[in-house]
Order: sequence, then C-alpha cells, then structure tokens
Amino acid sequence: MVIDEIVRRVGERSRRLASGLPVPPLPLGSDFTLSGIASQPQTWRAASVLVPLVTRASGVTVLLTQRTEDMPSHAGQVAFPRGRRQEDDADAVATALRETEEEVGLTRDFVDVVGTVDLYRTGTGYEITPVVGLVTPGFTVRADPREVADVFEVPLAHFLDEANHKIDSRTWQGRERRYYAMPYGERYIWGATAGILKNLHFILTAAE
Repeated sequence: MVIDEIVRRVGERSRRLASGLPVPPLPLGSDFTLSGIASQPQTWRAASVLVPLVTRASGVTVLLTQRTEDMPSHAGQVAFPRGRRQEDDADAVATALRETEEEVGLTRDFVDVVGTVDLYRTGTGYEITPVVGLVTPGFTVRADPREVADVFEVPLAHFLDEANHKIDSRTWQGRERRYYAMPYGERYIWGATAGILKNLHFILTAAE
C-alpha cells in the first residue's frame, strides 16, 4: 500500500473522530467483542500505543516489540510500544511518543504522526488510543531491557492480507475467550495488538 493512501485514510478517520462526525464501525472495540457478554472493568485507565509504520524502501513495515517474560502483565507477548498516560503528558499522542522513546529508543524526530484512531478497551482495564505514525528509517533501536526482550518489524502487507487473520480461543476467567491472532513466522501476534491491527486493516482496505 502506498504511503499517500495510508495518510489519507488514517488522517480522514482521525479528523472525523475528532470532529464527532459519523464513521463506519470498526470490527473490534475491545477484547470482549468476539466473546459476547463478559465481566468488564467498572473504570478504565487511559493509555496509548504507537502504531509505527516504517517507510522502508522495500515497503512499509510495522515495528513491534516482544515483552520480557518477567513483566507483571502480558509477559512475553508481542506488543506495540505503549504505556499508561501520565499527568504531565499533554495528550494521547504525547503518551505514545514518550513511551516509544522509553521502550525502544525511537525518538519523536523520526515519527510523523498521521492521526489517532478509535479507542480499544482491554481485558486488563485499559482504554487505549492507537496513534498511527510514519517512521523514517535511520533510527537506532535501544530497547529497555526491563520491558522489551526484542524489537522487530513485520511487513504491513502481512496484516493487510485477510488470509493471515485467525480467530483463536483460550479459557480466561472461567470462560472461553475468542480473539484475533496474526502469526508471523515464530511470532504469535494476538490479543489487543492483533485487534488494533485488525481495525487498521479495515481502515486501510474498506470500500469507500
């Protein structure tokens, strides 16, 4: 997919959301969407993720992290650079850029923010704002060893091909939970990360 089309589609949805204008519903609004009615948190904690689209000469890639195995939550999982909003963060974009720099060393001067898209709620009580950004190559990865075991890139084309979208399930809180997964080689990409990528797929490919 060409970069101009990514900018146009994400930018338009971001503008419409900010203006309160109607937008086509996305496939997933939360970890609970595929599982029907389930016990949900009473309150939500604000957080952001950066969806980093790296503009490689060979094609656009998505930068992802593998969390360390000793993290208190989501240990070992594939994730976007992400974190909880802090009091001194001006907005969701500031949170995403700060967390990305802290987690993987990708500084904001390499990131051109395209826009923010629809909120995504997780089973752990976070209300996440996905921030889509184009990343210029030339950055140096410096992963925080306390949180990040690995940083890697996957071609965006992998996530735009619905043949790579699976629905898996496991038992959670005593009931079956269904979720999207988008494996890539030995990487098992699932849960909120795959959910946000499923929504990005819709934004970038839906008929207009």
